[in-house]
Amino acid sequence: MKIAVPTRGNEVDGHFGHCEAYTIFTIDSQRKIEKTELLPSPQGCGCKSNIASVLNEIGVSVMLAGNMGGGALNVLNSHGIEVYRGCSGNVRQLVETFLNGNIEDSGEGCHQHEHHEEEHQCNH
Repeated sequence: MKIAVPTRGNEVDGHFGHCEAYTIFTIDSQRKIEKTELLPSPQGCGCKSNIASVLNEIGVSVMLAGNMGGGALNVLNSHGIEVYRGCSGNVRQLVETFLNGNIEDSGEGCHQHEHHEEEHQCNH
């Protein structure tokens, strides 16, 4: 299993579409972290980038994120990536907490995420 976490420094980035990178955790059969790697974030908002297909291609099935708009959530879900929103803090500690079964999706979307026909804005 592979888990992606939108990252800024060693912390969960509050808005996945504007993160510096994605930390990708490879999990072994004993539910332990086997490998960690950084995937640079594409420019632009997450729902307009190809990040969902890139994450899917490398085998990511779970994303632990701070917040995101409904468009990004739908794109990730359509690529077979289960999303848990409302996450924060140190990325490694977060993944360890998830592996222990202690993370649930907050159900909270990004309510300020607006789509315009002529331009796309992510205002945060």
